[in-house]
Amino acid sequence: MAGTIAGKFIAELSYELPATRKVLERVPDGKGPWKPHPKSSALGHLAQLVARMPAMMTKIVKGIDLDLATGPGYTFETTEALLREFDGNVSELRASLEAATEADLALTWKLLYGGEVVDSGIREDVLRNTVNHFVHHRAQLTVYLRMNDVPLPPLYGPTADEQ
Repeated sequence: MAGTIAGKFIAELSYELPATRKVLERVPDGKGPWKPHPKSSALGHLAQLVARMPAMMTKIVKGIDLDLATGPGYTFETTEALLREFDGNVSELRASLEAATEADLALTWKLLYGGEVVDSGIREDVLRNTVNHFVHHRAQLTVYLRMNDVPLPPLYGPTADEQ
């Protein structure tokens, strides 16, 4: 599996997912509504998005089109609840990647809004873009944490908080 497309995603995510969990562990309970700017997402909503993105990746791998208009919406959850959701989503993602074939990842996947196609692409390409999007939102979450004086865990090397 190591040389397969799915195997390469598993290898990459074997680093990114535990690093993301470290960030989610630092999300402070009770700060969910906090925003750095009125036009920004709330801290709790951003953390929930990051916790849910592995489930979106699973949908891509399995070929389950995603309709953003039918999503559950955002709530303010405890850190414990975010971690529980994240861990379950990560487990499902790993299983879906382990079961994926090269042919599966060469099929088309669609992003919808209210049943209308917003975007579509080859699953491998969409998954790559989604992993990048996931890492972007994790980085955004570290900025929110820093602005709330929460010590940051090391991700790609030491932080000013943990050397």
